[in-house]
Amino acid sequence: MARRVHIVGGGLAGLSAAVEIAGSGQHVIVHEAGPACGGRARSYEDRKLGCRIDNGNHLLLTANEAVFRYLGLIGALDTLQGPNQPIFPFVDLAKPCHWTLDLSMGRIPWWVFSASRRVPGMKLGELLSLKRLIDAQPTQVVSDCLLAGEFSRRLLNPFSIAALNTPSDEASAALLGHVINESLAKGGRACLPRFPKIGLSESLVDPALSHLAVLKAEVRTGSRVTGIESAGGRVTALQFPDDRIEIGADDAVILAVTAPVAAALLRDVIPNLVVPDAFESIFNAHFRLDYTPTPVGSFAKTHFVGVVGAVTEWVFLKGDIVSVTVSAANRYANREPEELGKQIWQEVCKALDGLLERPLPEEPFVQRLVWEKRATFAATPAQLKRRPSARTGLSNLALAGDWTATGLPATIDGAIRSGVAAVKVLGLR
Repeated sequence: MARRVHIVGGGLAGLSAAVEIAGSGQHVIVHEAGPACGGRARSYEDRKLGCRIDNGNHLLLTANEAVFRYLGLIGALDTLQGPNQPIFPFVDLAKPCHWTLDLSMGRIPWWVFSASRRVPGMKLGELLSLKRLIDAQPTQVVSDCLLAGEFSRRLLNPFSIAALNTPSDEASAALLGHVINESLAKGGRACLPRFPKIGLSESLVDPALSHLAVLKAEVRTGSRVTGIESAGGRVTALQFPDDRIEIGADDAVILAVTAPVAAALLRDVIPNLVVPDAFESIFNAHFRLDYTPTPVGSFAKTHFVGVVGAVTEWVFLKGDIVSVTVSAANRYANREPEELGKQIWQEVCKALDGLLERPLPEEPFVQRLVWEKRATFAATPAQLKRRPSARTGLSNLALAGDWTATGLPATIDGAIRSGVAAVKVLGLR
């Protein structure tokens, strides 16, 4: 009988692990507690909006090598789209201004010498902030490294919040420096923005499930693991509400669930396990219109725009849906969602004025407000120390998830990397 590999969790970390192993002669079984796979990176039918939407907005860069390798394996590279230039439109509502960051394709940052391509009002000396971030010590936070000026206010601070989902005065400078090293420092070819042509599920989830089905891997939804048994330094059984599966001598388990769920499941079998225990939220506002707006200028090429000096941070145009992401949203925890949604729509109307052929209406046709209270772990220096590696004290168990020690923030790329790392740790590939 072929070795069985049980993957607990059908998010991108679990799917990545499954895709990595499928077709290798091992019997892959994915256990997903919910009705659908994908975790935070999936699409669903929203009854209030009357259409299909993504449960969050995710912008990929060509630097995300793990993502593109994964898409290649599942045959979904052609499901992404984006401009053939490393351009990023921005709007500043505090100091009204529109501009487009237009990076150089190569490693030499010629863009900083062109007033039309760089951040308005920045001074070249402010680029020292990048070096300070790249050289940051583990205990430093992002704000320690940012020099005062428009380069930090209009680019580095928004980039930090979006990448780490943590306020700059709390977020790890070293982690942001690592992100910069893997993207901006490599030049514009590594920073081409990419996003799904249709939706997250159509790019990241559905093709993976089809690929796994062809390779005879099992994906069991509604399959919730409630306990893990161990003996002799290895996992011996998985418990379910109405079932129990024994883990054979050659079998392996990859636990690809959230940090709190992993801690709960492993409390008795790995009592000294340390995982992140502080989290940051994300607020998403989806506004549907009764027509499809027509973008102009660089917005027509990207279909997204960054917003500075407002609650609104990133605006995505998806057909007749205007979708907004607000990262590090714990700071707005005392605000009512409806009140926040009203302010965001007003900001969107101002931000997109001049970026659409005609102004947006005073009110959207219908809206959906989603507050993900535990969207990611808080990317603080203290929490980074709590990220475990894929390897555990049990010989046949590995951990996966964007909260493990991937070297990246809690991103799609980090989740996919973690699945691959878990497979390698167990020697399954």
